[in-house]
Amino acid sequence: MDRVIECERYTFNDSMNACFTAFDKDRDGFLNFEEFSCVCKALFRNDDGIIYRMEDSEMKDIFEIFDLNQDGYIDLNEFLFCWNKWIKVIVRPVSAILIIDVQNDFISGSLNISNSPAQHSGIEVIEPINRLLDSVQFDAVFYSLDWHPSDHISFMDNLQLRPLHLTSPVSYENAQVYDTVVFEGPPVMSQKLWPKHCVQNTWGAELHKDLRIVQNSTKIYKGNSSEIDSYSVFWDNMKLVQTSFCSQLQEKNITDLYVCGIAYDVCVGTTVNDAIASGYRTILLDDCCRGIDKNEIEKTKSNSINNHAVVVNSNQL
Repeated sequence: MDRVIECERYTFNDSMNACFTAFDKDRDGFLNFEEFSCVCKALFRNDDGIIYRMEDSEMKDIFEIFDLNQDGYIDLNEFLFCWNKWIKVIVRPVSAILIIDVQNDFISGSLNISNSPAQHSGIEVIEPINRLLDSVQFDAVFYSLDWHPSDHISFMDNLQLRPLHLTSPVSYENAQVYDTVVFEGPPVMSQKLWPKHCVQNTWGAELHKDLRIVQNSTKIYKGNSSEIDSYSVFWDNMKLVQTSFCSQLQEKNITDLYVCGIAYDVCVGTTVNDAIASGYRTILLDDCCRGIDKNEIEKTKSNSINNHAVVVNSNQL
């Protein structure tokens, strides 16, 4: 019932009415399953007019989402909800690119990812990202930055500042950088230990000088609480507090989110998961990312695809 009430807040318009009428073949004022299937076939086709194949079960699932009262038909009011929440999103996307943590410390500083197992060079993301920013007209551009206080919980140097939980796999005495410990809390939380990096207002936290900064773009700061880390640009690692990114996307009516940056298998992968869960059509820009561990990078790609993100190279946009 809540969803029906929500859809009634939208206003009917000529384009929506014309679309409904065009697919209501029997002129009974409803779209049955076959008529709704024709809507989907009109939406899902390539530039040559070839319809993408969709399983009947998938079509049925979509139909049932918009058949709000589950009577087997989509009436005009239900189609209004479908029009605003789905069809307009497909035919009139609002796109944003999110460039994650292209900061000095990850490229040539204290957490230089070229020293990690994958031996990726973070500076390699800058050229394809800059090319995209020059050639693609995104509706919004966001840059995220790790923005840690000097006493941040993730820093190996700060391990002694907080009590360890009895379940911690390593102790104060034998802990090393890149180990995972469990802090007592509250809340009890596991934390990977990193070298001190991206400390607020230091050179290491700055975006790399060669990265193009677009006019009217927005910077999102994460990991700026001492007591909890934030890999995702959406949330802290315990999903207790959202960053400002969530409200920024909503204010700009973003539908499609293009994601890239450093590190592929940490902050980029976690952000992609949250983007999908938040309902954004999510595009992972493979050649605009560099990471830490090759196996984990491949897992990130597979998980993204399995969760219905799209993984492409920048030259495919």
